[in-house]
Amino acid sequence: MSEVTITVRGEHEQRVVPEEVVAHLSVRAEGPQRNSVVERMAGLAAPLQEDLTTRKDTGGVRDWSSQRMSVWANRPWNNEGKQLALVHYASVEISATFTDFAALSWWITDVAEREGVQVDGLTWRLTPATAKATEAQVAAHAVQVAVDRATAYAGAIGLTSVTPLEIADLGLLTRAPDNSAPAPKMMRAMAMGVMDAGNGGPAVQFQPEDIVVTAAVEARFAAR
Repeated sequence: MSEVTITVRGEHEQRVVPEEVVAHLSVRAEGPQRNSVVERMAGLAAPLQEDLTTRKDTGGVRDWSSQRMSVWANRPWNNEGKQLALVHYASVEISATFTDFAALSWWITDVAEREGVQVDGLTWRLTPATAKATEAQVAAHAVQVAVDRATAYAGAIGLTSVTPLEIADLGLLTRAPDNSAPAPKMMRAMAMGVMDAGNGGPAVQFQPEDIVVTAAVEARFAAR
């Protein structure tokens, strides 16, 4: 039998326990006077920022940031359709990356009860080093799946060897112009935390999902 070209896809995924979590908070104040509202918002945010600075210095928090400060105003309407006096608002977003999940549990329980503070969500993730290493491992496994699949195809038609011609992320393999649109490249899914106050528990309890790292490749082989 003459040489045959085999084109296959290889996929692999790996589940990894999160190593750190980013807590997203917002601090907000409102009132009739712009300057006093901004000052009040800053006063509400200051203890959080000081606490996070201390936690970063002592461990448990890798880093934190305060950003996207906003100040705006509008005239609300009452239920009788009358426009009321101007109300000013001020808010700031704070995010902190915790590596100590127990400390985060107690901290979230505390700050969620403070005036003007809202917990907007949690993002569980891997450290950059672990994410890079895991993605490389998953990609290598995806390539091996493609090799094994091509070898199986070749064996099914009586051929004994395959030689790689092209290997690429999904959508990047050379193809005819009329083929379907490119598929996504390697992706990493971020798991969101599930918060459960717990009827007798002193702090919020977390049950993070595993982070799923996936990779898929397309490969073309010459089978003989």
